[in-house]
Amino acid sequence: MPRVDHVITQLGRQRNDPYSWLKYVPAKGSRSFETLPPMIRKQLEAEANYGAAMLAPIRPERERLLSAMLARAGGGVSAPPLQRGAWRYASRLPEGGEHAVHYRIGADGKEQVLVEEAQRAKGHAYYRTTGHQPSPDHRYFAWAEDVVGNDRHRLCVLDTRTGKVSIPVETDAYGYGGLVFSPSSAWLFWIWRDARNRPTRLYRSAVAGGDPVLVYEEADAAIFMQIGRTAADGFVRLTLSGPDTAEVRLIAAMDETGPPRIVRLRAKGVTYGIDEWQGALLMVTDEEGAMDGKIVRLDPRTLKAGPTLVPHRSGVPILSVVPFESALVRLERENGLHRIVLRQDDGRERTIGFPEAAYALELPEGQDYRAPTVRIAYESPVQPRHWIDVDLASGSQHLVAAEQLHGFDPDAYVVERLSATAPDGVDVPITLVSRRDAPKDGSARLLLYGYGAYGISSDPVFSLPATVLIDKGWRYAIAHVRGGSEKGRRWFLDGRLFAKRNSMTDFVACAQTLCRGGYTAPKRVVAFGLSAGGLLVGGAMNLAPELWAGVIAKVPFVDMLNTMSDADHPLVPLFRPDWGDPLADPKAYDYIASISPYENVREAAYPPLLCTAGLKDDRVSYWEPAKLVAQVRRRSTSGNPAILLVNPDAGHQSSGDQRAEFDEMARFWAFAENCVA
Repeated sequence: MPRVDHVITQLGRQRNDPYSWLKYVPAKGSRSFETLPPMIRKQLEAEANYGAAMLAPIRPERERLLSAMLARAGGGVSAPPLQRGAWRYASRLPEGGEHAVHYRIGADGKEQVLVEEAQRAKGHAYYRTTGHQPSPDHRYFAWAEDVVGNDRHRLCVLDTRTGKVSIPVETDAYGYGGLVFSPSSAWLFWIWRDARNRPTRLYRSAVAGGDPVLVYEEADAAIFMQIGRTAADGFVRLTLSGPDTAEVRLIAAMDETGPPRIVRLRAKGVTYGIDEWQGALLMVTDEEGAMDGKIVRLDPRTLKAGPTLVPHRSGVPILSVVPFESALVRLERENGLHRIVLRQDDGRERTIGFPEAAYALELPEGQDYRAPTVRIAYESPVQPRHWIDVDLASGSQHLVAAEQLHGFDPDAYVVERLSATAPDGVDVPITLVSRRDAPKDGSARLLLYGYGAYGISSDPVFSLPATVLIDKGWRYAIAHVRGGSEKGRRWFLDGRLFAKRNSMTDFVACAQTLCRGGYTAPKRVVAFGLSAGGLLVGGAMNLAPELWAGVIAKVPFVDMLNTMSDADHPLVPLFRPDWGDPLADPKAYDYIASISPYENVREAAYPPLLCTAGLKDDRVSYWEPAKLVAQVRRRSTSGNPAILLVNPDAGHQSSGDQRAEFDEMARFWAFAENCVA
């Protein structure tokens, strides 16, 4: 790849970024191969040809792996219908289909199809939906769809009486938590994205039609926006948040066209969220040192704080709260594992947990406030998803449905919860999945996954592609490195900002521990990370290139110093508290420069590297992995390939069909197999 010197002077420091010419931001619209500058287009075409040639030998294995995934998924069931008022809502993937069908079932047992995604996806190279929801009166059904790949959605509303689909917002809407019906069903509140792809305005559109009305505009680029309704439909809730601050504004159901009311002014270092329960507001907050959260009751008229319902408990983070009329349900984590707590109005609590070594629980969205049960979703690395209704009064459990897979026996696998010791003495959890007959003599191949950023935990969920890989003689492990929240907010803070290197050294320590334990051996471990997890595996690759048989980095955030120095990037202002500000803080500049994967590629025998990118991705742009690949090729002494695959139709996520998702994982697994052949 050509090198063109580009010297950058910043805070009295100089660096040369010889691959900066790869960066292209169009003046308007999204990128396409046709509109790329000729030099960049030529390079990406060369990368595509090189990648195709290098991966051609693994094509048969990729097809075998894809076939195995599709065959295993053939017996699966989608989530069972969830009661909302007089209707039960659900979605399913038709037999042999690739896109979901959304439907509902009435009291008479008849099914009404709401959205057939396969029909709407026709003619589009990319199609992904989100935000599906009925209106409170159940006349309308809304969703957001992306037909370009750039996360700029259009909003669709089905009138179930007429069968007509209207598009009140043609483009530039934010779909992820960015739309909600008002309690009366007369209005659709939605969030608009600006030219830099930042959600900055809240609009209100009449469902019956008409021009949108601006409700609120946020001037701070470091603030993120989400819109929703509180549990009992008493309010429309606008949440404005950053990594270290929050502000909630409420629009009362009795005054849906009125201005939002501020619950608490934003303050640095204090976050909170608002819901309602039994005539009062609930605030989940970390104020006054409640690092892992506490729940406080607020007066809905004065907004003054009342009694603390759930006090702060260090190391037991409150992950989510779902109010019901008869009980308050919360999901929390203790000793790294999820549990559900049912709280009655008299303060009595009942805990719901499971005995497995590793598992994950979820509280599905959209549950009916007046329901007598709470729906939970349970899964483990060897147990596909189970949906369970828990009685809010007694705690009794009823299995509603379980995902059934073809040719899969959970008893053929074993899950272990292990621990690695980091260089600073901290114990780092590992979830390990193996076949029961897997050898423990260092001969097994192992894929190690990690993320470790933004406080997002890598929960031990079921992965069908992972089971197919394990059946090929592999072990699959999750490194629960610092930067996530597996052990509470302190675990996050200890892998953030000037402690970010801990995430990378934790990941290396996990691999070394698995090698010492005979679960695998050096040069038999393939590292896998996506997005900020790409930063993790890219950094670990630089720290210990001799350890890895291969590295897979999906849409990886690896050009850290240059990206965080780009004030126009849609996410940079928001995430400066997580990564630092190299434009204003010399300490942040030096620290980021010391850990950024692109900046720290050195002369060493690097393992085979496979990076992917979406051409239309505004979160982690294609040039980040392109620059890393170029540096590795230039400085590696091993002669191993460094491959870049750019999807011209995708953004940060691939198109939302099952076959495409499985095919990508099959390519990754085939690449991994070739690395340890």
